Amino acid sequence: MNFLAHIYLSGNNDFQKIGGLMADGIRGKEYENFPKDIQRGIILHRAIDTFTDAHSVFRVSKHRLHEQYGHYSGVIIDVFYDHFLAKNWSNYSDEKLSDFVNRFYKSLDDNFEILTLKTQNMLPYMKQGNWLYNYQFIDEIERVLFQMDNRTKHNSNMGASVKELKEYYTEFEQEFTLFFSELIEYSKEKLKTL
Repeated sequence: MNFLAHIYLSGNNDFQKIGGLMADGIRGKEYENFPKDIQRGIILHRAIDTFTDAHSVFRVSKHRLHEQYGHYSGVIIDVFYDHFLAKNWSNYSDEKLSDFVNRFYKSLDDNFEILTLKTQNMLPYMKQGNWLYNYQFIDEIERVLFQMDNRTKHNSNMGASVKELKEYYTEFEQEFTLFFSELIEYSKEKLKTL
């Protein structure tokens, strides 16, 4: 899962959402240096990633891209799935997507000093490009994937994967919908144990 899904699945606690956003940049037990609710968000993020990688439906989506994109196929599907979450947001929340993301950006601004340096550096670009809101648009997904491609050491060609997104759009959306309903339940149960 990518940024929007991790934030959404973190519940209504702002610190858990911040932990969900920052988790990829936090190694090992470094998470213990953060407030408890941020720790919960980081732990939940890691559990979601493990659940996702092992899930049969996610693997079907990923397999469709594997021959062309190799081990980057999972990263691409994470972004595709954020697209479907943003596009179908009203199926998952009564709050408008624009309100949800603006509240989250404000929370990041209000808690800037506890963000990791990586997140602090990313925040202006995230807000300026309104990434979380704009995931609903295919041209934004293409831009995000091209930028990710530019940051990889090897030529992953991730930006070109929008071709497959368009070609198999219905299949990817159906797979997302099936998978995400199970992930929501898993995340709710996991949060109860943290």
